[in-house]
Amino acid sequence: MTGQGEIVHIGGYTADSGGRAAGIEAARRDPASGELTPIGTAAVTPSPSFLVRHPALPVVYAVNELSEGQVSAFRAAPDGELTELGVRPTGGAEPCHLAVAPDGRHLFVANYGGGSVAVFPLDAQGVPGDRSDLVRHEGHGADPERQDRAHCHMVSPDPAGGPLLAVDLGTDSVYRYDLDVASGRLVPRAPRVRTPAGTGPRHLARHPDGRRCWLVGELDGTVTAYDLSDGTLHQRQRVEASGRAGHVQPSEVAVGADGRFLYVGNRGVGTVSVFSLAGAAPELVAEVDTGGEWPRHFALAGAHLYVADERADMIRVFRVDPADGLPEPVGEPVLTPSPTCVLPWS
Repeated sequence: MTGQGEIVHIGGYTADSGGRAAGIEAARRDPASGELTPIGTAAVTPSPSFLVRHPALPVVYAVNELSEGQVSAFRAAPDGELTELGVRPTGGAEPCHLAVAPDGRHLFVANYGGGSVAVFPLDAQGVPGDRSDLVRHEGHGADPERQDRAHCHMVSPDPAGGPLLAVDLGTDSVYRYDLDVASGRLVPRAPRVRTPAGTGPRHLARHPDGRRCWLVGELDGTVTAYDLSDGTLHQRQRVEASGRAGHVQPSEVAVGADGRFLYVGNRGVGTVSVFSLAGAAPELVAEVDTGGEWPRHFALAGAHLYVADERADMIRVFRVDPADGLPEPVGEPVLTPSPTCVLPWS
């Protein structure tokens, strides 16, 4: 892989999970136009469904969403090539999300099928060591099919050093943990934060001010606003994630860099909702069609929004208007098989 421009890595489902991807794909991003130019498969690895980068090192981490879950680490070259640094078992089935501690010393993994959170120490090169902890959630929710047991869906470290938040779809809960850095073990903070029954919380987004966050409900199609203080969440308003009729299954949620707008991907209706954060409650100001029905993930990078539509086998590029926050499609979709995650790398 050669050429100039910012690198974007794309995770996806491989045949191991019924998908069509070969592993982690790479593309070159033009920061001015937003255009993505595919440059090939960066790493062959099974079902790398979610990706994250180290905060200080050129290292990419991927969950391998398998029945016996794994996490893989790769050194990233400037041209996008990925060289494997190590693979570790996560101790649970179907890991679907991961995050690196702000100081770069630990990696957290959410095991969806296992309903657990795994912790891995990272060495000075960003290579994960043996798992230092595995905390299993217990319980179930109101939906007998989707919430028969715990399903951890996201891990969110606090950039300011507060507790780790672990979002669990199966138990309608957000768990809070302090990390004992010396041992690499998680210390629970009680009580856990319970969402309304049947919410099925999936992902949350933190505001840059550190005092607010928003949680999307995969099962009930909602966005819930919380005040956030030292890891304590106080529920405020709940709104619908979409104004469209039909099946709405929220996926990703993110706050724009200036903190003025909240973006929510809606599978089923195939949209990205844009909410103003100027008032006490999120206000839906626009809802943009993505061109597919299953926007699994999206990422904001500079002035652009990149939407991965898993079932349409494409990445759709939008330019975000800096004044009103509204995304406008740019060019033609970029074809890529079974994409589930977009990771810009500038």
